[in-house]
Amino acid sequence: MTNVQNSTSHLNEGQALIDSIKSGDKIGGAELSQLRDYFTAVAPITRTEAEALFDLDRSVSDKHEEWTSFFVETVTDYIVWQSRPTGILNGAQSEWLLAQADTGRTLNGFAILVNVLAEADRVPSWLPAAVHGRAAAWPAVAFALHQSRSVAA
Repeated sequence: MTNVQNSTSHLNEGQALIDSIKSGDKIGGAELSQLRDYFTAVAPITRTEAEALFDLDRSVSDKHEEWTSFFVETVTDYIVWQSRPTGILNGAQSEWLLAQADTGRTLNGFAILVNVLAEADRVPSWLPAAVHGRAAAWPAVAFALHQSRSVAA
């Protein structure tokens, strides 16, 4: 099989796995294990699969307690460490990441933005301010921040 066929086969397998989980409307322990196994043992994540994971996060409400850490780590690994040069986000990558997170405005999407800022060696100068602006603008994030302040008080 040629490299192009291998790449297409991988893309189809990963997308099929994500679509299958989405159709079941639940990310349980078994589904999470399948995703972990696939992205660690079979092949690294692609942009299309990262987008599908964002879609999965937005569309499935019943998620295993470890989903957030898997999702954040997997997308961060894709955008920060699989792209060359590693550890450096350019403007186009940053815009793509913000667009993905903006589509759902979920806490998990925000967690990815924060994690990428923490892990990346270099990002565009405008990205930290863009992420900070979302903290107050996204209702889910603003509510979570308000709740954490109430608990601390």
